[in-house]
Amino acid sequence: MEYGNGTEVTEFVLLGLAQTREVQLFLFILFLIFYSFILLANILIILTIWMDPHLDSPMYFFLANLAFLDICYCSITPPRMLADFFAQHKAISYGACITQLFFLHFLGGAEIFLLISMAFDRYVAICKPLHYTTVVNRGVCWALVVAAWIGGLIHSIIQVVLIVPLPFCGPNELDNFFCDVTQVIKLACTDTYQLEFVMFINSGLVIFACFLLLLISYGALLVRLRADSSHGKSKAASTCVTHIIIVFVMFSPAIYIYCRPFRSFPMDKVVAVFHTVVFPLMNPMIYTLRNREILSAAARVLSTYGVWRKE
Repeated sequence: MEYGNGTEVTEFVLLGLAQTREVQLFLFILFLIFYSFILLANILIILTIWMDPHLDSPMYFFLANLAFLDICYCSITPPRMLADFFAQHKAISYGACITQLFFLHFLGGAEIFLLISMAFDRYVAICKPLHYTTVVNRGVCWALVVAAWIGGLIHSIIQVVLIVPLPFCGPNELDNFFCDVTQVIKLACTDTYQLEFVMFINSGLVIFACFLLLLISYGALLVRLRADSSHGKSKAASTCVTHIIIVFVMFSPAIYIYCRPFRSFPMDKVVAVFHTVVFPLMNPMIYTLRNREILSAAARVLSTYGVWRKE
């Protein structure tokens, strides 16, 4: 594509992860396995929670919604990345780039707010057990989930509103496999220092504040549970540890990407792969491997499905 000072960029060229055909083929197979497992594992979690009456509780309701968000989130960048491994011209239109950026922040923001809702659920269950069923009822659960989606939508709209007015007149190469504000804003034909600062506050500081809030809340719950060695409290502590692991897995790459100046660093692509491809894979693995109820219920669902297949 030719461009100059008076020519508007209509597409962005994605440089991708690798240039050699052998490496591209290896990455295609690897990420296809990851993507397939993410879809199947999260679908299994949703079906298990939906079909098993023993899992009819707010904690598993939030977990099913988290699994649904993971399915949506992992469908933003991996499918196009897999297709681009075989494309000669890895380009994405300006409109598709903005759309990808929008949904990336929409669903990512919704997941962050949903994790806060899950922390609230654990706080009430541990600190206010006698009032748990009345405080965290079905209506409150739905309200928290809707609030998480609205929060993610507002966050994403702010990002897009800040990006769309920017002029792009070249160059148009993104040294990555997807569009995000940290790469796109560097290609704008204007001074973006103030805009980067606003985006840093909207993304970086908000992410870091939520990360600290979740760590402090779960840390306080673990301290409260430490003195009680009963089976119920031990199970609650194990659940809190699982949530802490998820918080680290989700927030670590996001903090690396958004809590720093929008400049290129050697580890950017590695962290981006973890953030968009590996992270949605970790949620079902961590929750299922550390939760015997989910494992048992999933086994029953698969066994029932096997019986149906035989009939």
